[in-house]
Parts: sequence; structure tokens; C-alpha cells
Amino acid sequence: MQKTLERYQRYTKDGNGSINNKAVERNVQHWKYETAQMANKIELLEVSKRKLLGENLGSCPIEELQQIENQLERSLTNIRGRKTQIFTEQIEQLKEKERSLAEQNAILSKKCKIHSQEQSTSEREIVPYEQSTQHHDVETELYIGRPESGRTLYPQQR
Repeated sequence: MQKTLERYQRYTKDGNGSINNKAVERNVQHWKYETAQMANKIELLEVSKRKLLGENLGSCPIEELQQIENQLERSLTNIRGRKTQIFTEQIEQLKEKERSLAEQNAILSKKCKIHSQEQSTSEREIVPYEQSTQHHDVETELYIGRPESGRTLYPQQR
């Protein structure tokens, strides 16, 4: 095992070590170049952003200002179009919700009417006899003949 480790260390230090170092060096150079390119792109995007926000326009020629204006108008048109599309979709969703709620309301109204009709019918049908007829001692008198003439009174017999 020890001999294998020694051979590995010699192999990486001697011949192939310089090849690995060259590959690593090339890779580092490539990434440095990529980093510089990305930094330039970032700087250009920041300058463009500042111009679109209306900053540092004093040194811009009229042609560049017109290009910026046209770009802003196209962007604004796209934004308004998207906004209109979203509002239209929301209106359609709300209309559908309104239809659904109207249907539910109609169903519930029918149920409520049926329930109230059943309840009022059942209340009329279930009135106890004792409550519907009241027992009072009432004296009734029986008259024979016309009311204006003298009356003959016959009291009711019990």
C-alpha cells in the first residue's frame, strides 16, 4: 500500500503535474476573461438602465434620446397591453363568480320559500284543540219576534 502511494505522489509531482498545472492555468485565464466580459456587460446594462430612468442624459445626442424615447414607448405599450389583458381576465372571472353566486342565491331562495311555506302550513295544521277553542261562560238569550216590538225572553236552559 505504501509503495502505491509513493508512486502516485511521484506521478503527480513529476510528469503529469506540469500538465495539470498548465490545464489549471488555462482554466484560470479563461475564467478571468469571462469575468471581465461579464463586468463589461454589467456596466453597459447599468448605463442603459440609468438612461431609461432619465439619469445622465445631458451628454446624449438627439438620436440616442429618440431611440430611448421609442424604446420607452414600446415598453409602455407592452405594459398597457398586459395590464388590459389581466383586467379582462379578472373581469371574466368575476362575471363567472357573479353567475355562480346568482345561481346559488336562486337555489337558496327557493329552499327558503319552500321551507317557510312548509313551516307555516305545519303551524296551521298542528294547532292544539284546547288553544283553538276557548271555553267561556256566555249567556245567550233567545228572543222571539221582531226586535223592535216587545220582546219575550226565554232564557237558555242548561
